[in-house]
Amino acid sequence: MPHLVAIDLPGGPGFVDALLRIWDAGDAAFPLDRRLPPVARRTTLTAIAPDRLVDERGVHELEGRGVEDGDALVVATSGTTGTPRGVVLTHDAVRASARATSARLAVTTTDTWLACLPLSHIGGLSVITRAIATEARVVVHDGFDARAVSDAAADGATLVSLVPTALRRVDPSIFRRIVLGGSRPPGDLPSNVVTTYGMTETGSGVVYDGFPLDGVDVRIDPLGEIHLRCPMLLRSYRDGSQPVADGWFATGDLGDIDDDGRLKVRGRRDELIITGGENVWPATVEASLAGHPGVAEVAVAGVPDVEWGERVVAWIVPVDHSTPPTLASIRSCVTESLPGFMAPKEVRIVSSLPTTTSGKVLRHRLTT
Repeated sequence: MPHLVAIDLPGGPGFVDALLRIWDAGDAAFPLDRRLPPVARRTTLTAIAPDRLVDERGVHELEGRGVEDGDALVVATSGTTGTPRGVVLTHDAVRASARATSARLAVTTTDTWLACLPLSHIGGLSVITRAIATEARVVVHDGFDARAVSDAAADGATLVSLVPTALRRVDPSIFRRIVLGGSRPPGDLPSNVVTTYGMTETGSGVVYDGFPLDGVDVRIDPLGEIHLRCPMLLRSYRDGSQPVADGWFATGDLGDIDDDGRLKVRGRRDELIITGGENVWPATVEASLAGHPGVAEVAVAGVPDVEWGERVVAWIVPVDHSTPPTLASIRSCVTESLPGFMAPKEVRIVSSLPTTTSGKVLRHRLTT
């Protein structure tokens, strides 16, 4: 049985070399998040159960278990719950993702990828795997540093994957294409930025600027949930559970498809706010508030309310903490473009928002 080898190495050529050695041996790789504190590290290793680990000191045996023939990666994902779960991706899925993304981005032999997001997450790791699968050049950094990213572009990097927080810290024009994922994108995007929709279970983004990649089918079920069918899908979860039924994966996201065939993602099914019988999508309100001059960052969620069932609440990181935006100005901003029931009934000023390392807001932590 092939081994599952945890890679506990910093981003760089050594990481890529280790991944190649693991694959050449017929084994699968699990990129371990080196930023985890000891307790979270132990929890993750227990949940994913690799039977080997490679670090700067060499290869170590662990009390884990192997994988099936053809498996390439196991990637930990916690979604928005915080509970580690392993997504098993095969070599066929990795190659399918690499081919489809490279075709949509019109990658040529003159391009060079830059990997600067955490390699323990699919957004960062998939840059390396698609470069390997397509024999493209790749430069790998140990995390995001704005100056280092700019230097890499000056040295010839033309393609990069970023999240919105990182995008705000660099000059977008220094790259030919920027693949943007992780969380809700800002309103005004440069023409060279491609927004993506996907998840660990799909091996990275499978919908670019609202349109599926080649080989990707999208449908909306009667309850409004997005389902995906594509060769990039996971084989199973590490615990053996199988979320794919008849070839389709239920994402847990709600959305719709417009007349042009563009997918519009409304948000997580469990994040929908129902206030006074009206449906409110947090992302829609957040997009409206992104234009408020006093708002640096914002997240919206529902909290229990005796009168309304749930009330819309906005957690706001202000541009200037000495003069944070008022509830009246926030409500006015929202009602300029949205119905009144979508306007927050409460504003909570915070110094930061709880997010995953890939930039997704942990809404369950807003209300606890």
